[in-house]
Amino acid sequence: MSDVHTPAAHFDYDIAIVGAGPVGLALAGWLARRSATSRLSIALIDSRTPEAAASDPRALALSHGSRVMLQELGFPADSTAIRRIHVSQRGHFGRTLIEHDEHELPELGYVVKYGSLVGALANAVRAAKVDWLTNTSALAPLQYNDGVTLPLQSADGERTIRVKVLVNAEGGLYKGDEVTSAERRSRDYGQTAIVGTVSVSDPRANVAWERFTNEGPIALLPCGSQRHADYTLVWCASPEQAARRMALSDDALLAELGEAFGTRMGAFTHIVGRAAFPLGLTALHTLIDRRTVAIGNAAQTLHPVAGQGLNLGLRDARALCDAVSADGARPIALAHFAQRRALDRRLTIGATDTLARLFTVDFLPLAAVRGLALTALEFLPSVKTALARQMMFGQRR
Repeated sequence: MSDVHTPAAHFDYDIAIVGAGPVGLALAGWLARRSATSRLSIALIDSRTPEAAASDPRALALSHGSRVMLQELGFPADSTAIRRIHVSQRGHFGRTLIEHDEHELPELGYVVKYGSLVGALANAVRAAKVDWLTNTSALAPLQYNDGVTLPLQSADGERTIRVKVLVNAEGGLYKGDEVTSAERRSRDYGQTAIVGTVSVSDPRANVAWERFTNEGPIALLPCGSQRHADYTLVWCASPEQAARRMALSDDALLAELGEAFGTRMGAFTHIVGRAAFPLGLTALHTLIDRRTVAIGNAAQTLHPVAGQGLNLGLRDARALCDAVSADGARPIALAHFAQRRALDRRLTIGATDTLARLFTVDFLPLAAVRGLALTALEFLPSVKTALARQMMFGQRR
């Protein structure tokens, strides 16, 4: 960082957002909708094209709270509602059910395709006053007292823009060892997730499943109509077991999945799009560094248990929009944003980390305690409601 003012008095934009995934797009859309009163100029910097992102077939889990926030920008028509969540542990007693009607909600959450969500949000951004710089990569920024200079690289060459606030959304500027251990919390879970889309012989419409095993959780999220019987699979296991299973034939893999999950939805009959990736936790201790802000995957990457990563990132973006709209692209707005997000981030990251580790310990007394805890939630509705509300809406301050 330099201790002098940004070179030249001119700023190209008030805010530049690096990353046009769902979190970056949502922030750009929300800010643009308020720009009539806040008069903010916004740039969205995207290393890909919108068409490339729109073809991404990955499935995402969104809470009802996230849908409420996104509704003004648009929401995919092909989303699948989740009305019940069934949580259990393999080989031990104890289970809990979370129902949408017990929380007086139309749905608990939704499963959407990444491409569909990005497409809906992209339409909102295109209709707004946002300079969307596609096929453009952001290079290392330089911070000054009153702003940030950001070099950009595209097919047309390099140029530099000057902005009052730089937002790093969904990766981009923080990579690898550039962030020290003192600046972030990290953990290697020693797990790999196998993902794909599976079909079952006896589907349960609008039911999501979280099945804990001593290798890691198995999540099944409904995606598509009951007739198609499709579910998004996230199967966590040791790297060695995941590698072995990835080498199996489809029939052999589905047979092992059926043994691990059980027969609640009959047999697993088909799988497509399988892939594997390692699981870990990375979370910055603070979301702001002078005039640079981190949100979404740039701020934290979480274990997929309970599906909190994207929802937490969207709450980051909404809070940042509120703060900047109220106080402008100034340090006081960033300070208010960081203060407002502290509790929700601490609780959500802590809960996800605890679940990822607690339910993989294969120790009989601990399994009994876990079973009692799951069963007790059925008789403690106020506690279950508080947990469900945290997962759906986070902490609002």
